[in-house]
Amino acid sequence: MKSFIYSLTLLLLFVSCQTEDESLKMVVAGNVKGLKKGTLFLQAIPDSALVNLDSVEIRGDGNFEFITHVPEPDVFYLYLDNDDNNSLNDRIAFFGEAGTYQIMTRWDAFETDAIVSGTENQKKYEEFKENMSRFNLRQLELSRALRSSQITQDSIAVDSIELALDQSLRRKYLYTLNFAHTHKGSELAPYVAWAEIADANPKLLDSLYKTLPADIADSKYGKKLKGILDSQQ
Repeated sequence: MKSFIYSLTLLLLFVSCQTEDESLKMVVAGNVKGLKKGTLFLQAIPDSALVNLDSVEIRGDGNFEFITHVPEPDVFYLYLDNDDNNSLNDRIAFFGEAGTYQIMTRWDAFETDAIVSGTENQKKYEEFKENMSRFNLRQLELSRALRSSQITQDSIAVDSIELALDQSLRRKYLYTLNFAHTHKGSELAPYVAWAEIADANPKLLDSLYKTLPADIADSKYGKKLKGILDSQQ
């Protein structure tokens, strides 16, 4: 009888662990069109360094699949190493958590042509990245114009462009803060604040942090945001 109870207990523990593992499972699958040979890596930054979590060698077709367990939502990367001696356009970022993701892209435009579908947080992350790309492009255009005006010593143009740059940066910061406040129930909120506006006014960051639910404040990026605030005191 004791043996039966012991065996039953082990079985229940096993089922419990399996259930927990399944609830944390993330599946990332897709296709890299035109890729005949290369290696795909699933990457993350658990602490401060980028690490490879898993890899798949592509031989003859671009289909791939990764299965891993995610204890909490985080940013993950799909990296392509195809020996082209080009480190640009080879890493796709996505906001990963338990669930299924599909990534479709091409080998020669790996990052720029990527279409990532998955969870609701991933949709929000794509929206955020798209808008940030617009801000970054505008700032790049203004920076180039500023350099040209400085070369020609056009002081009026320099003042005007510097003002436009400052206004563009303010809009970028306000957009990020509004996005974080709007999605304060998601781990995305502290992540975008930490990743994009860590040097913002401490009062604004503190105001955001105080609105975060307890579980979000206790998440990886909630703690990182708190670390920024603590360092500014």
